[in-house]
Amino acid sequence: MARRANVALSTVSYAINGTRAISAPTRRRIQKAMEELGYEPNAIARGLVSKRTRIIALLFPTPERGMGVTEMEFVTGAAEAALERDHHLVLWPTELRNLRQLDRLTGQGLVDGAVVMEVRLDDERVDLLRQAGLPFSMIGRTSEPGSINYADIDFEQGARDAVAHLTALGHRSIGFLNHSPSAFTVGYGPTVRAADGFRRAAMDAGVEHFERLCGDNVAAGRAAFHELRAMALNLTALVVMNDHAIVGVMDALDEIGWRVPDDFSLVSIGSSTRVSEMMRPRLTTLEPQSSELGRLGVHMLIDELEFRGAEPPAPTQVLLPCRLVEGRSSGPVRQH
Repeated sequence: MARRANVALSTVSYAINGTRAISAPTRRRIQKAMEELGYEPNAIARGLVSKRTRIIALLFPTPERGMGVTEMEFVTGAAEAALERDHHLVLWPTELRNLRQLDRLTGQGLVDGAVVMEVRLDDERVDLLRQAGLPFSMIGRTSEPGSINYADIDFEQGARDAVAHLTALGHRSIGFLNHSPSAFTVGYGPTVRAADGFRRAAMDAGVEHFERLCGDNVAAGRAAFHELRAMALNLTALVVMNDHAIVGVMDALDEIGWRVPDDFSLVSIGSSTRVSEMMRPRLTTLEPQSSELGRLGVHMLIDELEFRGAEPPAPTQVLLPCRLVEGRSSGPVRQH
């Protein structure tokens, strides 16, 4: 293999075991030689030499709404990025509440680091990981992330863009249907930040606005819409950040004989295009860059792992905007 790649045998060893930095062109030559010769390094033996397992954990406690299409895009992006960097990704789908559970996860050094998802403004997992000295990055961010690497969706701006889209269509009474009360109570970042962004955008635009927290299911969405309509008789549009509840909203609109968007407009925040295309009519959505966030979270962690013992790089902290994808669920206002 060394002969085929035109490098020293020790250089091949360094590249496989990750014990020394190797230039990108040299690493590519060695990788090409490995593929041509059909060589697969033994993961256990390599871990013994390098003291790294090349396994990272994705801490993604299954939310009460379950793991849908949008959530899977995060996971898929993270898994693809790990594979590109010659790492394996394992999913940890339960809450991490104490050091004992963290010991079960890391299990005799079987995990090199972790990517934390479903981040709360005050997230006890961050303190646990710091206590354990386990490298980690976040997809999401706490209220005070400090020097922690993170990539997050700009939910505040997403809510502002949703309000701006509807006010440009003439809507002057807009509602916001958020995640569940429990998500807000525990300080789930997207729930809190989107609510703040909506409220400020509506006040800046001088429009009448109403908010409801809503369970992550169809029945809750149906009930929440009827409650909003009872308190806001002039309501003509709704911004929804709840994939499951929006189906219930559409059911409720059908029950009262209103058509979307002729009689009422809907805009979704945080839904992937794949989700919006399944709705009839197709939803107007502020689409997050889910797959890219998953990839960024993994790349930031692996970059940190590769600098262990050397001068660490400056923290990477990225906010990615949502993209407005206009469907057929939003239109000019029509007074009832």
